Amino acid sequence: MTHKPMKTLPDYLRKDLTILSVGLNPSLPSVEAGFYFANPRNRFWRGLNQSRLISETLVPSVGAQQTLFEKYSMGFTDVVKRPSANASALRAADYRKWSPVLKDKIIKYNPRVVWFHGKLAWQHYLRRAEGVNESSTQWGLQDTRVGLSIVFVTPNPSPANAAFSLQVLVEWYNELADLVART
Repeated sequence: MTHKPMKTLPDYLRKDLTILSVGLNPSLPSVEAGFYFANPRNRFWRGLNQSRLISETLVPSVGAQQTLFEKYSMGFTDVVKRPSANASALRAADYRKWSPVLKDKIIKYNPRVVWFHGKLAWQHYLRRAEGVNESSTQWGLQDTRVGLSIVFVTPNPSPANAAFSLQVLVEWYNELADLVART
């Protein structure tokens, strides 16, 4: 029996990125569109455009993602590469399989800052890749590094995470911009 390869988003990785953006896993709309945070209700692109992380307005697209990669040295990947309609569809086996893979990518490519979108993404990574059961994660700069990379956690921009306004996301993205400027 042959298995069809899983359709997912490609990683945008290279040595010495300034920022590596790490989502929990690809959404189905993102996989279909071919770029990260493609769901029109996701607030990543709006927050990014209003923040100091970039100096121009980007229209969500494969081309905009490429601009972030080439001009702003921002890469993209996920804790789990298996797409799903929502986070509740992920299982412990997904995290056990993919978190160590993410750790290997971070060590290999050595981004200056690893940007986790959401405490859930960071906590699942920590538990499955680092063996650390952390339930009291704070937003922002973390005490733990991955290899030589600094870790920064912001609220997830997913429409399922409406508890955080666009303005709050922008404030955290600006904190990240400030961190990048001083490191």
